[in-house]
Amino acid sequence: MGQEVSISYQAVKSRVYRLIDSLVEGAKTEQDVQESVRRWWKLVHPADRPMAQKYLAEVLQRSNATLEAISGELTQCQDHSTFHASKIPTHSHHIQPSVMA
Repeated sequence: MGQEVSISYQAVKSRVYRLIDSLVEGAKTEQDVQESVRRWWKLVHPADRPMAQKYLAEVLQRSNATLEAISGELTQCQDHSTFHASKIPTHSHHIQPSVMA
C-alpha cells in the first residue's frame, strides 16, 4: 500500500470541502469527485476506515443540513419577492454518506 492519509475529523472535513469547492468551481466533475473519493479511501488504512467513515458521515450530514438551511431561506425569500424565482434552483440537495470500499 502507498502513502496512508491522516484520519481526523478536521482532515476529513478539509478533504470534503476541497472536493465541494472543486465541483462548484467547475474544476472537477461529479465523476472526478467520486474517483477522488475512491482513491482517498484506498489510502485510508483498513484499521482507520471505521473512524474515517464516521467522520465522513458527520461532515456530510452537517453539510447537507447547511445546504437545506440555505435552500429553505432562499425559498422563504422567494415567497417575499426578495429573489427572482428564475435564478433559484428548486431541487433540494441530498448528500449520501456512502463510501466505496
